[in-house]
Amino acid sequence: MHNVSDMRAALLRWYDEQGRTLPWRVRPEDRAAGVVPDPYAIWLSEVMSQQTTLAHATPYWRAFLEAFPSVVDLADANRDVVLSMWAGLGYYARARNLHKCAGVVRDDHLGIFPTDEKTLLTLPGIGPYTAATIAAICADEATNIVDGNVERVISRTYAFETPLPKGRKALRDLSGTLVRADRPGDYGQALMDLGATICSPKNPTCLLCPWREFCVAHSQSEETKYPVKVKKKPTPIRYGHAYVLRCEDKVLVERRPDSGLLGGMIGVPTTDWGDAPTDHSQAPLHRNWESKGQIRHVFTHFELRLDVFAAEIEASVEGVWVDDTSGLPTVFTKVVEAGLAD
Repeated sequence: MHNVSDMRAALLRWYDEQGRTLPWRVRPEDRAAGVVPDPYAIWLSEVMSQQTTLAHATPYWRAFLEAFPSVVDLADANRDVVLSMWAGLGYYARARNLHKCAGVVRDDHLGIFPTDEKTLLTLPGIGPYTAATIAAICADEATNIVDGNVERVISRTYAFETPLPKGRKALRDLSGTLVRADRPGDYGQALMDLGATICSPKNPTCLLCPWREFCVAHSQSEETKYPVKVKKKPTPIRYGHAYVLRCEDKVLVERRPDSGLLGGMIGVPTTDWGDAPTDHSQAPLHRNWESKGQIRHVFTHFELRLDVFAAEIEASVEGVWVDDTSGLPTVFTKVVEAGLAD
């Protein structure tokens, strides 16, 4: 049932006709005409689209390329500017690693972005998936590209029974048996496209799938059974207070520590986030704080519930005051909106 040559041929035919057109992607016909993929642009797109939809990430990708046309431009930029431009994409450690990685490329690689998997894996913030993707697309290296979409496709094609994450390495090894030196970049992108557009989590459109005849899960009418996953535990909830202190048209902000969630980002003062509601002992000032309700924000591993409090003073105290809060992370944008609401 699983003839590798037939599977690859069917997938690549489908990709040539139906593959997604993305702003950083060089289509097969353009590759044939001599257009070369830009590893810097590919890297940006991969980092930005981790845990983020392409529709949400693409405007950020365009903005970064406009502001920082090359990896050296990004490395030379002030980190605060990079973090501010990243605001709204979430997972802010990615932004710090992005800037750090650009600096390493500038300083250790003459500003030329590496394209071989081994070197890419030495760069800050680049893991196996991103390294494999850049190497396959930009250097035609026969790497094993496996993301969540690919895991779903392969697990259904082979009816892979071992639950994830326990079976992740074995599933990756299984995917690697399909890798060949012929068009490795196109093959990897085709597999990702298949998972993103056809082999979707809940309602796969199997009638349009180039691997329908090879798919064990489809032959058993059990597509949505795979990938098998361990049942998730309930999402933990953390609590805290957030403070919106106003002076005229400005709001008091502070920089969060580099380590931890939202590290290095600008935000309004908050208490520590804990497992139970807190008090005002960590408020920035002893004021008559007005309750402005509660905001909720879901991070990857927990839900945050912040009780928002606001106060206004006539003369600013020592600290950083801003009149533009558009560059704040989404959770703090929610806090400011609640704090300034009538």
